[in-house]
Amino acid sequence: MKQFLIFICKIVLGTVLVAVLLDGLYTVIFLQCKNRGKIDNIYNSEGEKYDVIILGSSRANNHFVPKMFEEKGLKAFNYGMSGSHLFETSLMLKLMIERKYQIKNVILEADLNLAGKKRSEGISCAFLPYIHNSEVVKSHFKTQKDFNELYYIPFYRYIKYENKIGFREMFFNAVHKRTANLDNDGYYPLIGVENGNMKNNIVNLNPLPHNRYYEEIKSICKANHINLITVMTPMCENVTGMDYFDKVKKAYPEIHNYENVVVDNKYFSSCGHMNDTGAKMFTARILKDFFNK
Repeated sequence: MKQFLIFICKIVLGTVLVAVLLDGLYTVIFLQCKNRGKIDNIYNSEGEKYDVIILGSSRANNHFVPKMFEEKGLKAFNYGMSGSHLFETSLMLKLMIERKYQIKNVILEADLNLAGKKRSEGISCAFLPYIHNSEVVKSHFKTQKDFNELYYIPFYRYIKYENKIGFREMFFNAVHKRTANLDNDGYYPLIGVENGNMKNNIVNLNPLPHNRYYEEIKSICKANHINLITVMTPMCENVTGMDYFDKVKKAYPEIHNYENVVVDNKYFSSCGHMNDTGAKMFTARILKDFFNK
């Protein structure tokens, strides 16, 4: 019996040791790559200076064309991420401040995501390699129910989100295989009218009266003397429940409503995402309204 217990203890200790070693190896590799995605690009850079940063979900990523800002002499980058929520958007901005970014203006897409405060599992996990090295990442995740497991159990986060930050992603980071995420200054153009869903129903969607992460973004910008421009971006003409945008305006009067600036279906790839032509029309309007010199 004694020998059996010793054997079990050896297995447990060996497993813990392997987990600690693998956790350290994966983390070291993630800490030295900056050309895979927008999160690692921010973490592994410092002191960047921008006139304009774009933040939000795919409705930011597909709708703001940084090149058009640069043609006006404004250094810009689109840090919008498809599938992200305001949880991740707030953390992105916090990480930029931690990395000593100097930002004059933030354009924030905040409309549909104002209706929720949950994190996006598929996007938020990309911050987890840095949870032991970044105080803001650690602090941001402390509000989550699974924080203790993610923070204290070695290698747990890499196993739980293996499809996002597991062996494959670690290997591509190790060999510095770049992705297209940083092309076009972060903007992802949707070409032409694709076979996307050209109908949408948002009748049951309601903005939260106090969205914690939107309020965080406002506070961060105020504390760091960043001009915050929050906008609602266009949707196609076949949307049911467009009064949602009126509800947002009532709850957050400082948000600029641009949902009807572009409406014709020919300018959309899907009902919630403009194609490249529509994005350029929309960006031109934003430049005219906020950056006309």
